[in-house]
Amino acid sequence: MFPIDRRTKMLTLGAMCFALFMAMLDNTVVNVALPRISQDLGSGISGLQWIIDAYTLTFATLMLTGGTLGDIMGRKRFFQVGLLVFTGGSLLCALAPSLGVLIAGRGIQGLGAALLMPGTLAILTNTFLDPRERAQAIGIWAGISGLALAMGPVVGGLLVDSFGWQSVFYLNVPIGIVALVVSAFAVRESKSPEGRHLDVPGQILAIIAMGALTYALIEANNWGWTSPLIIALFVVTAIGGALFILVERRSSSPMLQLSFFRNATFTAGASTAAIVSFGMFGMFFFLTLFFQNIQGYTPLQAGVRALPMTLMIIIFAPLAGRLVGRIGSKIPMAVGLSLNAISLFLFTRVQVDTGYGAIWPLLSLAGFGMAMVMTPMTAAVMSTVPPQRAGMASATTSASREIGGVFGIALLGAIVTHIFTGDVSRLVDELGLPPAIKATILEQVSRGAEQAGGAGANLPAGGNLQALAQGLKSSFVSGMHVALIVAGAALVLGAVVAAVFVRGGRPHSVAADASGVAPANASSADPVPVIVAEELPVREG
Repeated sequence: MFPIDRRTKMLTLGAMCFALFMAMLDNTVVNVALPRISQDLGSGISGLQWIIDAYTLTFATLMLTGGTLGDIMGRKRFFQVGLLVFTGGSLLCALAPSLGVLIAGRGIQGLGAALLMPGTLAILTNTFLDPRERAQAIGIWAGISGLALAMGPVVGGLLVDSFGWQSVFYLNVPIGIVALVVSAFAVRESKSPEGRHLDVPGQILAIIAMGALTYALIEANNWGWTSPLIIALFVVTAIGGALFILVERRSSSPMLQLSFFRNATFTAGASTAAIVSFGMFGMFFFLTLFFQNIQGYTPLQAGVRALPMTLMIIIFAPLAGRLVGRIGSKIPMAVGLSLNAISLFLFTRVQVDTGYGAIWPLLSLAGFGMAMVMTPMTAAVMSTVPPQRAGMASATTSASREIGGVFGIALLGAIVTHIFTGDVSRLVDELGLPPAIKATILEQVSRGAEQAGGAGANLPAGGNLQALAQGLKSSFVSGMHVALIVAGAALVLGAVVAAVFVRGGRPHSVAADASGVAPANASSADPVPVIVAEELPVREG
């Protein structure tokens, strides 16, 4: 692997993967610590939500900003700045004496992640110039990303059980320091400032549009999808998005090169990034709730039971990178998305009392599908842009994944909550419970489907409570089945998009000059340069 300049490439890849693991792990590792945080800092449900939301909002809204600044002022520089900010934010979280300080620290973590995440992929793109080596490196990068997400519940459960909730934040400090030291010596600086400047209007409009959308998707379940606030946020998103497109089309140095989307492969890759996160993040969310609230496992026990998915990602993500180097991204993407869809459809057969022996094969299938789709999807997007715009392309893909994941949890969560609360209301009427008990139950479940286990475990005395507890769990599972069908249908759509719009073929190098212009044999009418896929037409359709 990497016969030329092997030491530098391996150290660079290691530093990028270290930082990526740290940033992606924080998407899931903190969830299992929330009950302990609530006990120690006296937080209610809304406060716990903002511990997650503060990170997601800053991460999603500033991703494009981080990628563009890295392209202009230096990818290594902003990668290291992001590392420092993220590590400092993690230390602040670990030392937080109050909920407000912890939420502020999570926001700082999100800022650091937004600065360093685009740099990881952009640096790899500019380090591994051979297309086959690049595919292998991106395969490892994507595998680490999926591994971090999948290991979050396991690592978080182990740390919280052993050392307290602060340990999930302390963990980031040594990782950040190691990545910072290695990157200082091994990573080469690269940037593309020629004729470019910071697109301030575009940056502001992107933050407004993405921030409003992200906030609306996260808070819609609490405020109601038709509430004035949520409707207003969606209006702001639409207006901000329209103005953003208008500004970017007229800008001499846009933060997002809209001409990239004329390439069907780029558009399909960015779209499937959102789709796969929509489906699979929803699966992670519901699976965690199912194991803990329905089947009664501890956070660590639930995390351990997700290991089949983790192992499949570890084993097959690097192999998927090699496969892309041989046959391209089209077939692996279509197959991976199809397998993910099948795994979600099969999960609808899982009931409250289904044994783990029937669940782990489905987790293995889902992990294999994720491993097959993540690397080819990323490689497909990065193969359509010049190295000079790698940060922008990386940020676009990462933002698509983040928004897809947020939308998946919000929309699918709304589906589960709607079905769950409706079933519970009918159930308490059928059981003829006393009015006081009925009011208590409905108040508990009105907080959302995530309270299913709690509502079933903390019922007031009186009435047929055993039947009610079983009914609560069955109602949650019924809602989960509907949500999984919706998520599976989205993944089927993603598979069709990949099969139709992603061009196949074995990757080859096509040189681009310093400005990112394709060689003379490329059509001058084609505005998007191609750097690693010779068979890939620059403009399609």
